[in-house]
Amino acid sequence: MAPVSLRTGIRALIDREIEHAKAGRPARLIFKNNAITDLAKIRALYAASQAGVPIDLIVRGVCCLRPGVPGVSTTITVRSIVSRFLEHSRIYYFENGGSPEVYIGSADLMERNLDRRVEVLCPVTDPDIRHHLRHVVLDALLRDTDRASRLLPDGEYVRCRPEPGEAPLNSQQFLLDHYAQDEL
Repeated sequence: MAPVSLRTGIRALIDREIEHAKAGRPARLIFKNNAITDLAKIRALYAASQAGVPIDLIVRGVCCLRPGVPGVSTTITVRSIVSRFLEHSRIYYFENGGSPEVYIGSADLMERNLDRRVEVLCPVTDPDIRHHLRHVVLDALLRDTDRASRLLPDGEYVRCRPEPGEAPLNSQQFLLDHYAQDEL
């Protein structure tokens, strides 16, 4: 919970992924939030990238981190999805050496969220919900080729496009359809 322990807690989880990567264990970070502006968290993500941790960031708004910079952030991708619905969900996925952990909550990686507001991330302890968030929700967001844009190392965004012969995937529509199917 911020402002008490969220800053140090997220850093510890990122550092744990770095240690997993250095030891040759499965390591990966996937963060879905609205903003990444906190310099300390950006530096931590750069350190994780330099340790070989694959990092996918789904950041709807402001992102001060630069992905794909040789020697700095080569394992980091950043995408922004702006679509029909204004999403406020935050999901933080940690591969954790093959024992994945997922946190949900209200916090973006911004100084004001980490130091000056009451913000919360809570662990998802149910394995089925954890699996769903990773393999349905985050996977759909990472595959979006309809409303997503990819951040380049120079700070420019380019639209994500489907492979030739492949239909575009709108992640929000995919999820709406997915949940509508569950109701049948």
